[in-house]
Amino acid sequence: MSGISSDVRALGDAKVEALVEVMFLAASADGDFSDIEREHFLKSVESLTDGRIAHVRLDALVKEANEALEREGREARLASVKARLPDAGARRVALSLAIQVTAADGIIRTSERELILEAAEALEIDRDEAADLVNKLGR
Repeated sequence: MSGISSDVRALGDAKVEALVEVMFLAASADGDFSDIEREHFLKSVESLTDGRIAHVRLDALVKEANEALEREGREARLASVKARLPDAGARRVALSLAIQVTAADGIIRTSERELILEAAEALEIDRDEAADLVNKLGR
């Protein structure tokens, strides 16, 4: 995620929160977001944002994202992320982060691959470009 962190630093708070949400959606795509995964996820986001978001705020963002996901569903949450990331570059960063989160354990499961393709479509990123990102980042 190191190359992406400089891109993240240039984003405003609402956009960074959208990135956190898409990363959460990716982390929970397989239906299992254990306490260990959650702690690893929070540390990764803190690192990515250079501590810009305090741990307590980040924990609250994850809780809000989870509640919104349960209430509205993934499609609506991806639409919300897109609305908060109006430029194509920020949406590519979001998809890249989602791919890296799903690949963190060394394998991209079917449910995670489905999330990546759904996110690419929602963020208006070409499927071929998304597949290239998976091949590049999913190693």
